[in-house]
Amino acid sequence: MTRIKICGLTRREDALTAAELGVNALGVILVPESPRCVSLEKAREILEDLSPEICTVGVLRNPSREFLEEVLESKLFSALQFHGEESPEMLREVPCITLKALGIAGTEDLEKARIYENAADFLLLDSRRGSRSGGTGESFDWNLLGEISFSRPFFLAGGLKKENLREALERVNPWGVDLNSGAESAPGIKDREKMRDLVKMVREYHAREE
Repeated sequence: MTRIKICGLTRREDALTAAELGVNALGVILVPESPRCVSLEKAREILEDLSPEICTVGVLRNPSREFLEEVLESKLFSALQFHGEESPEMLREVPCITLKALGIAGTEDLEKARIYENAADFLLLDSRRGSRSGGTGESFDWNLLGEISFSRPFFLAGGLKKENLREALERVNPWGVDLNSGAESAPGIKDREKMRDLVKMVREYHAREE
């Protein structure tokens, strides 16, 4: 069964809805440049007292050592997702589950992902537009994934929505999908119906496969 991660949460009610829908992971973004950025205090409000079966993910980009320590000491997250130029050595030192996100625009980006296979627990393949990686609301060319395989399981991200999610499942067969803008009515504001429809699509896809 494809795992489902809903990211970019900014409201407690959206986290509760996602939990009711049975998603596997919930992510909050701690990157100041993101329109979906929340503080650690707000993240606690969003994520506290959820089922321990739900993986809580803090999204970081090139964090300072001091902020990384603050995030770890908060005990809010069962996993951390890194979206910057963090080194493999840094990821190996993080004492929890790690995801390394990589923006994909060509085969050279996929080759770059290989250096993290022995450093991160999971990869997350997102879209890249110029220097901007992730948060574009667009998909990358999934045909590129036919040219390479990874030893680590990966999440597929980047513009996944009702119109293309089934195709993504059929063509890419990712270990997990990362849903963000496609589950929103506005940046950071998740839409209950869109979340429900996307989760239903994943489940129906697997039911047909069986």
